Amino acid sequence: MGKQVSPHGSTHPTSTIGATSVSRLFAYLILMLTAGTTSFFIGNPVAVNMTAGLSVGLLIPLIDEFAQNRSQIRHIWYSIRYRRKAIRVSTSYLFRITIDGKYLLIRGSRYAQQFQPVGGVHKVSPQGSSALSAMGVTNDDLIPVDPASYGDIRVRVPGNMIARFFRWFESREGREDSPWREFQEELIATGLVSSENFPHIMHNYLRREVDPIRYSEYADSLEILVADIYELIPNRDQENELRQLAASGHPDLAWVSGQQIRRRGAIPGEPQTIEIAAHARRVL
Repeated sequence: MGKQVSPHGSTHPTSTIGATSVSRLFAYLILMLTAGTTSFFIGNPVAVNMTAGLSVGLLIPLIDEFAQNRSQIRHIWYSIRYRRKAIRVSTSYLFRITIDGKYLLIRGSRYAQQFQPVGGVHKVSPQGSSALSAMGVTNDDLIPVDPASYGDIRVRVPGNMIARFFRWFESREGREDSPWREFQEELIATGLVSSENFPHIMHNYLRREVDPIRYSEYADSLEILVADIYELIPNRDQENELRQLAASGHPDLAWVSGQQIRRRGAIPGEPQTIEIAAHARRVL
């Protein structure tokens, strides 16, 4: 699998899911079914053994292709099953930032009572906006469009376009492809960390989580949530500054254990002092 280098020191694998792979999967399936059907109708034992062997031989690459492309296959199924519905899709990226075994969470800007990982919703470029418009994608109406939310990939996608939308998203063309913006806005621009020690950052791409489609009472619609997870790799000066920040007890930050994240802020036997957003568990 190839790797694509993005700004600010991130490396992550390029997507292997695409129309070619899915086509290859269906080709294997058709060949296997054809071989199996042929062996059923042929009376010659030698021919039966040959076609049966071909069917078994095709089963291995079929399973391999299915494993590699199960996400795209799922989206094709959604495009068929929900073709007459509008699906809410929200894509985001989150940072895993840890010091001495504690995870950094920041007070939410829209929901100030909650603490959450550094990160936010992907932005779309003008080129990407044109591609989405061609699919009939519209802005989500749950959060008013303002300077902070303008261009967010928090949208309503026609059901029959779900597979096409995700092929576009995975191509990374016309959309934000680096977590630097939210890191800069939430930690550097606010003065929580210094631009002297953080003129740039190194981070690893960990994984992408694409939730199965579900009904959201909040959105009053079917919904798919997507999150790219990154891990900050601080240098020595950055690590020292983060350690000092953890010791400062800043009221807009929380340094918590993995167990506390799983329990949404609760600590057994102690009064709960903070509320942790449910999506924070994605950085574990």
